[in-house]
Amino acid sequence: MTDMLTAPRHVLSTVPASRSGARWAAAGGVVAGPLFLAAGLAQGFARDGFDFTRNAISQLALGEAGWIQTASFVLTGTLLLAGAAGLRRALRGGPGGTWGPALVGVFGASFWAAAAFPADAGAGFPVGAPEATAMSGHGAAHMFGGMIGYLALCAAFFVLARPLAARGLRHWAVASRIVPAVVLAGFMASASSVLAFTVGAGLGLLWLSAVTARLAAR
Repeated sequence: MTDMLTAPRHVLSTVPASRSGARWAAAGGVVAGPLFLAAGLAQGFARDGFDFTRNAISQLALGEAGWIQTASFVLTGTLLLAGAAGLRRALRGGPGGTWGPALVGVFGASFWAAAAFPADAGAGFPVGAPEATAMSGHGAAHMFGGMIGYLALCAAFFVLARPLAARGLRHWAVASRIVPAVVLAGFMASASSVLAFTVGAGLGLLWLSAVTARLAAR
C-alpha cells in the first residue's frame, strides 16, 4: 500500500524536473543566435578594414584577432547542440520531436566546421592580406559546411512548424514556413550582396532563438 502511494509522488516529482532540465538545455539554443550576432557586430565595427557590405562575419576568424571569432563559432555550436537536446526533450513523443532537434543539431555542428575550416581572405580583409585568386581547400570546406548547416536549419523550421501548430501557435507556424524562403533568398543574393547574405543568415539565427524559446516554454 505504501509503494502504491509513494510511486505516483515519485513520478509527479520527476515531471517538473524533466521540464526544467529541458528548458535549461534549450536555453542554449535561445541565446546562441543573439550572442553570435552581437559578437560579430562588435568585432566588425572594431576591426580595421572590415566592411559589412563587402565582408562576411566568417572572415573575422582571420588575422591576429581571429581567435575571437573562432571561439565564437565553437561556443555557438556548443550552445546550439545543447538547444537541440533541450528541444528533443521538450518535444518528445510529439510532432517534430525527432527530426526537428536533429536538424538543429546539424546546424550547430556546422559552426564547429566553420571554426575548423576558416574562410578565405578577400575583399580587403584582413588588411594587407593578398586577394585569393582561387578558393582554397579550407575555404571550400567552410562554404560547404555553412551551406549544409543552413539547409538543415531551413528544413528544421518546416518541421518545427508542426509542433507550433499543434500548440495553437498558428501564426508562428506560418512564419516558420516563410522564414526559410527569406534565408535562402539571402544566400542566393550573396554573390552580389554580402550584406543580404548576412541579413538572411542573421534572421535564421534569431528566428531559431524565438522558436526554441516558444516551444521550450510550453
